[in-house]
Amino acid sequence: MSSLYLHNATLVTGDAERPLIAKGSILVRDGLIAVVASGESDHPQVDRSIDCGGALVVPGWINAHHHLYSTLARGYAVPGPSPKGFMDILERLWWKLDRALTAEDVYVSTIIGLMDAVRAGCTTVIDHHASPGCVDGSLDVMAQAFRDIGLSGCLCYETSDRNREGEGIEENIRFLEACRKSDDDQITGLFGLHASMTLGEKTLARAAEAGQALGAGFHVHIAEGEADGEVTRERYGKELFSRFVEAGIAGPTSLFAHGIHLTARELDQMKETGSMLVTNPESNQNNGLGHTPLLEALERGILCGLGTDGMCCAMPAQARAAYLIQRAARRDSSVAFMEAATLLTRNNPAIARRWFKTPRGKLAPGYQADLAIHTYRPITPLTGDTLAGHLLFGLPYAPVKMTIARGRVVMEDGMISHVDEEQLLAKSRECAGALWKRVDAMS
Repeated sequence: MSSLYLHNATLVTGDAERPLIAKGSILVRDGLIAVVASGESDHPQVDRSIDCGGALVVPGWINAHHHLYSTLARGYAVPGPSPKGFMDILERLWWKLDRALTAEDVYVSTIIGLMDAVRAGCTTVIDHHASPGCVDGSLDVMAQAFRDIGLSGCLCYETSDRNREGEGIEENIRFLEACRKSDDDQITGLFGLHASMTLGEKTLARAAEAGQALGAGFHVHIAEGEADGEVTRERYGKELFSRFVEAGIAGPTSLFAHGIHLTARELDQMKETGSMLVTNPESNQNNGLGHTPLLEALERGILCGLGTDGMCCAMPAQARAAYLIQRAARRDSSVAFMEAATLLTRNNPAIARRWFKTPRGKLAPGYQADLAIHTYRPITPLTGDTLAGHLLFGLPYAPVKMTIARGRVVMEDGMISHVDEEQLLAKSRECAGALWKRVDAMS
């Protein structure tokens, strides 16, 4: 691997003790951060020296819940009247689009979505995939796209009974077994589940047994819409989180997305089991669903993270959205400011560390050399005390000049030179047009 020396940089370290280094430098060797220093540091010959020109260098952003399969939906409109309610959105859009995906679509949607991630400075993506028309091998197709771009991914397939009983169980098992046989830390996996409302008792039991046998955590939607809890109570006579606890799904390596309608008791159970919760504020607002009880979860000590649910990979913007939606929901202008910044800078890295061997999300020796260089010129004093305000009100609008993933420059000045972008974009438009026609034909 190449070696890099970044200097003349403003470093946002991710370290609570020293969150900011005004004029710092970083030495990168073999994909890891070797030295972080204030001012210039002594270093042997390196392959490339990068003068950051005072730009803001942050640890590469982490997206804790994504749906890369949705990339090709951008601009698509459902035929007829606009969907009314969450189940209508699922049934008329997403549950048709995912069935219409081909293996080629899976690769293209993944790599195009990752190109967007790179330009946003996002270097690790925790993804939740569905492609019922091409389940077998779909996670390998995605993994190849991650390798082609150079980012890290934690992948799973969403098991459900929506199209076929137990669909996705074998793909999760196969992929997780392959991950465990490999010592490559670029790609790892979880056992994916869609949601309680689409999981029968037999499928849930099979998935739980298989995941536990592999020592895997689970990645599942919970209480995104009201129907999830209603169906679970009607069919199984249980509350949502209790059902997952009884099945052995909950635990310290399991990730639950959304949680909008979780009760106080369910949040208590989440804390008791050590499970993680990810809020997706822009997606929840887009679907008119409400908001995650984020502050209540944080007050209990639940590890909460920040995701996009397929919307994008612009993570500072998600932190800003989380902050704003919590204030609007509570009608309280005194809450969620530091909490939102913490989700972005500390909690998402803590979540990723539960599955990836190599730590990330901090500018410190031994950490993975995932870096984003934002072209950001602060108009007010930038210090450790004011950093959160700059993260929420400045960084969402600051372009990323360079992204470094696993010690490799993967984007510079907007260009991703190690792939043929024009060819991929042309293929993306071609695949999207054909996909939309197949979805329309299902209407």
